[in-house]
Amino acid sequence: MTWLLIVVAAYFFGAIANVGDKFLLGSKRISSAPVYAFYIGVFGLGALILVPFGLTIPSGNSMLLCLISGAIFLAGITFLYFAIHRAEASRVMPVVGAIIPLTSFVLATTFSLEKLSGAEIFGVILLIFGGLFISFDLPLRLGRRKFFSGFYHALAAGFLMAVAYLIFKHISGQESFVTWYVWTRVGSFMGALALLFVPAWRNMIFRSFSMTGKNKKQTAATGGIFIGNKIIGGTSTLMLTYAIKLGSVTLINSLVSLQYVFVLLIAGMLSRKNSHIFQEKLEFWDWTQKIAAIAIIALGIFFISRY
Repeated sequence: MTWLLIVVAAYFFGAIANVGDKFLLGSKRISSAPVYAFYIGVFGLGALILVPFGLTIPSGNSMLLCLISGAIFLAGITFLYFAIHRAEASRVMPVVGAIIPLTSFVLATTFSLEKLSGAEIFGVILLIFGGLFISFDLPLRLGRRKFFSGFYHALAAGFLMAVAYLIFKHISGQESFVTWYVWTRVGSFMGALALLFVPAWRNMIFRSFSMTGKNKKQTAATGGIFIGNKIIGGTSTLMLTYAIKLGSVTLINSLVSLQYVFVLLIAGMLSRKNSHIFQEKLEFWDWTQKIAAIAIIALGIFFISRY
């Protein structure tokens, strides 16, 4: 069961990365979601270090898919950071985590003209219910906003990232890992440049370049936290990839709820002294709602991936 320990560690590191994203955005160290997404796209060019290991120039169609999927993924990341900036990470991540497999499954089924089995339909229902359940601000009252702030950004993030993942999977069957990975990162960089076409976002991104004597130390510290957080997130991805080679893909996908639980625990503890940053609600019924919803989402992912 070595793979199980690797999976648990991978989801723990993934949770740390999620909470780190919330810290950087919630503390205003990085001013906004577009600024954060821009740097993600730019730093993605670090994939160019893989060029000597077999990079090729794909055919016209494959190249176009690589660039488009990379840009779509960057758009999904941007919406994800909008959601994390506005809401609790322990709510945002389970919603995105439910929408990605739900969208992937429905799109894959639609385009391959497959029929849904009873178990798969049940899994879809559980994903929808779990995603909605964690999204409601309970108790429901007339005249109040029903969903948490950032809910629709989370929906958009899950949908766009699912589309990107489906295209990634398609082109990975046609091109080598190095080729499709590097060119999709180039696509993400192009998506980051596209953010500059929105005047308000462009101004925020350009302002983030300035380092006066007064804020130089904090800017350097923020850069260090950002890079460290991305290394932790990358480590999580690599560990999951390795675990898939050792164990069951179905069980590994189903265990993704561990990451949401870790996010809830880490953000909850940090929120005790930093509630203005993490925005976590610490009341008993808030925790009960989130844990129950995470369990429902985990069960839904299991049914979709199991049958």
